[in-house]
Amino acid sequence: MIENQGLSAKKEKLTEMVNICKWYGRICALKDVNFTVRYNEVVGLVGDNGAGKSTLIKILSGYHKPDKGDILFEGKKVVFSSPAEARTLGIETVYQEQALAPHQSIAKNIFIGREKTKMLGLIDGKKMNEESMKALRRIGLHLRSPDIPVESLSGGERQGVAIARATYFSAKLIILDEPTAALSIKEAQKVLEFVQLLRGEGISAVFITHNLYHVFPVADRFVVLSHGEKVADVEKGETSIDKLSKLIVS
Repeated sequence: MIENQGLSAKKEKLTEMVNICKWYGRICALKDVNFTVRYNEVVGLVGDNGAGKSTLIKILSGYHKPDKGDILFEGKKVVFSSPAEARTLGIETVYQEQALAPHQSIAKNIFIGREKTKMLGLIDGKKMNEESMKALRRIGLHLRSPDIPVESLSGGERQGVAIARATYFSAKLIILDEPTAALSIKEAQKVLEFVQLLRGEGISAVFITHNLYHVFPVADRFVVLSHGEKVADVEKGETSIDKLSKLIVS
């Protein structure tokens, strides 16, 4: 395995997954995988279909439990029983399908399941509208109204809404699962700009993708998985798209 130890020791780790193993019956999805994300860092998590990327991230985000191994977040060992527990610590996940309600407004989508209320438990629509527009502007997305239904937005704008929702709720780590899949070149570029803004806000990110041309400009480091094992962990300055491609297909 290729692994760089130089810069890794210089920045404090936000999260660390140690010797993670996961089995589905007789199929080994992950074998002793070590994975770290440092503060204010974008990590590109890459690999072919079936490499174990989604399984690893679902463990980190609380959807699955590892059969073996430990997770540390901000230096403390954690055990997640649900995604809600991971979100409480500041781990937000933006899936490819975005988990948005298309017929609902932007504001309702940003606060879905976590609505702001007034006294007596009444929903504070005005506050949600104001705060949703602030959250969008924070990542550089300028839409004309919080009342626009999500189904009328472009793919890139929908990703922006999902990312804005994550940042609003004080995320420390945002996991982006194939965020540029099925987007046009222009929309994909906008999503990459969102990712760069996250770093500017001091938020770490894991960018999962098959598209090295999208992730390479924005990631600081790359972790390559193959058949459930980590085969590389390298800083961007010490690799290239061609080198990463060869690791993925080898």
